[in-house]
Amino acid sequence: MNHPIVHPSAVAEEIAHAFEEEEKPVDLSGYAFEDWVTLALFWCMAICVFLQFFTRYVLNSSLAWTEEIAVYCLVGVVFLGAAMCVRISRHIQVDVVYRMVPPAVARPMSLLVDVIRIVFFAYAAQLMWRYSAVVSHESMVTVDLPKWPVFYTVFAAFVLMALRSVQIFVQNLRRGYSVLERPDAFDEAEA
Repeated sequence: MNHPIVHPSAVAEEIAHAFEEEEKPVDLSGYAFEDWVTLALFWCMAICVFLQFFTRYVLNSSLAWTEEIAVYCLVGVVFLGAAMCVRISRHIQVDVVYRMVPPAVARPMSLLVDVIRIVFFAYAAQLMWRYSAVVSHESMVTVDLPKWPVFYTVFAAFVLMALRSVQIFVQNLRRGYSVLERPDAFDEAEA
């Protein structure tokens, strides 16, 4: 025997209020300088890509410079985004080893990873500085602008990654553990 399902009647106003949530105040304190520059470069890139699409497929006459500028904006987004990831310890990492070894072994391993990260980014910044000095006089292909802002942005991003790595190292020393040793503690902090 099938019995009809009876739904309680609700007015539209009650349904609309059921989806309301209390608005929380906006907190922008977790964002740093590189976040805002990356956001600006991202939107510049998005506008260039839209212009490229619009002029190519709608106007049937593409603007060649939009592709080159979008690529250079993407370079900035990638490297400054990497600095953001260093600051919040969100680069890809393998932490399974730290679960298998005792804390007395995990702690020095984590500190060694921090030191290697600092050295790597400092060395990459030094290499980028040398590279930028060699090619900084080059011009872009489609626009008569120099390429040096692109190269020095990558250099600045590596310097920022090195400095953020030092900050993370100091924070890990003060805290007594890193994201490698206790990833669950960092997940709870974000929630």
